[in-house]
Amino acid sequence: MASDPVAVPADWPVSEAARRMAENGIGSVVVLDEAGELLGICTDRDITVRVTAVKRGPDTPVREACTERGVVAVGPDTPVREAALIMRRHAVRRLPVVLDGRVVGVVSLGDLVMDRDPYSVLADISAADPHL
Repeated sequence: MASDPVAVPADWPVSEAARRMAENGIGSVVVLDEAGELLGICTDRDITVRVTAVKRGPDTPVREACTERGVVAVGPDTPVREAALIMRRHAVRRLPVVLDGRVVGVVSLGDLVMDRDPYSVLADISAADPHL
């Protein structure tokens, strides 16, 4: 799990979310509503498909680029196997980890691969420095 995930308010422009992703070498940010609660996750792919590809501008609010269906989350004590099954069932690559209503981390597909098969090619790619 990546702890202390990068979060942005839902009304921020996607350009700011993209800048945060670039600065941190990550492919997604946690999106929070006005109350600071989890609204969703915005990925670099979301911005490409829901903003750039349809010729919307960089000032498009992050909430409009997020996945439209409800966000799926787990708790910090959720077993790895259960997290993997949830990801499969909901066809998601990232799961926010929530404790007492606050996002404390994000589990990615790469994290699960590194846990289950640390010597695989995907684990090597997931462990590589994102800034190279």
